[in-house]
Amino acid sequence: MAPYGILIWAVITAVLASILILASHVHNARRNRTTSVAFFHPYTNDGGGGERVLWCAVKAIQEESPDLDCIVYTGDHDASPDSLLARAVDRFGVELLHPPKVVHLYRRKWIEESTYPRFTMIGQSFGSVYLSWEALCKFTPLYYFDTSGYAFTYPLARIFGCRVICYTHYPTISLDMISRVRERSTMYNNNASIAQSNWLSQCKIVYYTFFSWMYGFGGSCAHLAMVNSSWTQSHIEKLWGIPDRIKRVYPPCDTSGLQVLPLERSTEYPAIISVAQFRPEKAHPLQLEAFSVALRKLDADLPRPRLQFVGSCRNKSDEERLQSLKDKSIELKVDGNVEFHKNLLYRDLVKLLGGAVVGIHSMIDEHFGISVVEYMAAGAIPIAHNSAGPKMDIVLEEDGQQTGFLAQNAEEYADAIVKIISMPETERLEMAAAARRRAARFSEQRFYEDFKAAIRPIVCHAAR
Repeated sequence: MAPYGILIWAVITAVLASILILASHVHNARRNRTTSVAFFHPYTNDGGGGERVLWCAVKAIQEESPDLDCIVYTGDHDASPDSLLARAVDRFGVELLHPPKVVHLYRRKWIEESTYPRFTMIGQSFGSVYLSWEALCKFTPLYYFDTSGYAFTYPLARIFGCRVICYTHYPTISLDMISRVRERSTMYNNNASIAQSNWLSQCKIVYYTFFSWMYGFGGSCAHLAMVNSSWTQSHIEKLWGIPDRIKRVYPPCDTSGLQVLPLERSTEYPAIISVAQFRPEKAHPLQLEAFSVALRKLDADLPRPRLQFVGSCRNKSDEERLQSLKDKSIELKVDGNVEFHKNLLYRDLVKLLGGAVVGIHSMIDEHFGISVVEYMAAGAIPIAHNSAGPKMDIVLEEDGQQTGFLAQNAEEYADAIVKIISMPETERLEMAAAARRRAARFSEQRFYEDFKAAIRPIVCHAAR
């Protein structure tokens, strides 16, 4: 028995040594904690609405609490304070008061989708804890601010003595996702092999249920959780169970800069714009299919529209999806009427928005839909998916006037495209004007006001 006793003793010693080392790291970090705000945003080059929120949040903190340093945790190794300052202006038109400090992370691969071919959600979630450990060991702030939706990191940040604030764009898991697995629906996050198997579907329901419990526990560790829409709020309140700590703050949309654009548009080649990252959930292929159907439905005497895809690529997977879209446009024989614009500068995006007659959006359960608001502010009539944020918060009547269209499948999208292209100019201008008035409800200024009001109690309380 002696060898087994030695082995057990060695294992216990190793475990205790590991615990002591981890405790030492935490103790030293808590002792060296600085009065600052650190934003956990591993991808500072994603180019989407989440990055806009990041820079607007940094600016709001700089205005509200000038004495607090702002730090950004990023996995982009070429990022520097000056380059991020310039990026905020060039890509989003957000002028920071001064450059944020940067803490580079080198373990970002642990949150990459490609690292986890199976059990992606739970893999990325635990990977985010590992990445957050690196971040907090390198720099421990008073306020840990997550702007990327990594709720599993919140308990760790609490252990490091941080006040945890987050801006949640969408729940990592939702009750809708579990319902779709029960219904055995095929989607980008529920492939056909699972949907077609009763046993695999039951296993996935157990997995999702267990994950939602862990996600709820992590989220409940937030001192303040800001959410971006009514849909997100309803799900987060159910999952996290902290309704008194949840505030709805609509995301910052560039309504003021876009609202000065003329509503009159060229009708020779009507432009339909699609602004979204090249991610699977954005459902770009559906837009191509709808566009193809619309071209066939349009009367011969009506002008031929062109479809403009505008988006950013975060990684190789996004690049492959973009190429797949180009191939599909050729397959559908619409490539002559389709344009692709990758990683566009903000000023160039504004030019395209200023020429668009229609703005198209097709993500199911889009938590909010910044791009939809930007379409409306710019004077492009939106055609958005009939679910979540666009349905509940955005594409609603304004003063009794219709502001856009909602659709669910290629036929419905195509019918909406044909209706707008065929619309008399006076009617189109009236709808575009109503959509623009509606978009004013989601301005950057409104975001700054609501954001500052939400953080003020927790920042003041912790500062005392």
